Amino acid sequence: MALSSMTGFAQSSGEKDGLHWQWEIKSVNGKALDLRCRLPTGFEALEAIARSTLAQHIKRGNLQVTLSTSGSVSREAVVVNEAVLEQVLAIAEKLRDRIGGVPLSAVDLMGLRGVLDVVQSTQTEAEMAARLADIAGSLEKAAVALDAARRAEGARLSTIISAQLEKIEGLVIAARDCPARSVDAVKQRLQEQIVRLLDTGAGFDKDRLHQEAVLIATRADIQEELDRLFAHLEAARALMASPEPAGRKFDFLAQEFNREANTLCSKALDKTLTAIGLELKTVIDQMREQVQNIE
Repeated sequence: MALSSMTGFAQSSGEKDGLHWQWEIKSVNGKALDLRCRLPTGFEALEAIARSTLAQHIKRGNLQVTLSTSGSVSREAVVVNEAVLEQVLAIAEKLRDRIGGVPLSAVDLMGLRGVLDVVQSTQTEAEMAARLADIAGSLEKAAVALDAARRAEGARLSTIISAQLEKIEGLVIAARDCPARSVDAVKQRLQEQIVRLLDTGAGFDKDRLHQEAVLIATRADIQEELDRLFAHLEAARALMASPEPAGRKFDFLAQEFNREANTLCSKALDKTLTAIGLELKTVIDQMREQVQNIE
């Protein structure tokens, strides 16, 4: 399974019965899954649905979820105002009795003010539930799109981190094979230091100096650091192939890489080995910057 990034963006929209809606989800780095919803008035019930839906696709990151709507779900209907109609008919009948005339037609009656009313029809609970289900369906599409975007970004991160791991491995091998680590090179370097001390005429005990030299050589040995760095490389590659989110473990592992590189630099008795250690620290720092984006 490829790595997944914590950064991404997705949106999804829909329309029904004159109501238009659009979901937007923005995702950035976070220590855990932190979700904030911005919903229009009347759509508060969707927050619980949003949290449940996104938790199925996203395990870590700060998410800003926004729902925007336009239009209206209300429907207009024309109805006859029975009370007004009865009054109009009664008045028309009285006028005909007094002055005569033909009866009012339906067209005449509809043209009279107040006979016809335009009213807003209300939605039933079933209709409201169906509308929320449609909007929630659009959110599911946005969540899937966000997951895909984060995975695409994760694939790019994977390429970068793989190259950095290759470079780290090359530097660890260079440190392992550095001529300055050979027994003869260490022995010669220590002998030169002992000779310089004895030449000062300060009265150093020769046997004690040799004992101290052996102790220094033992402390300067970086084999344990090299072994741990190789083990960390193996663990890092295993995390990259893991089906589970690996961001937290990878960040901790990057810290361990850095710890070993620091120790290697502190033990280095040769400028070549020191240069390798410093370059190693630089690449590890660059890798950790990328690792902190991983879910």
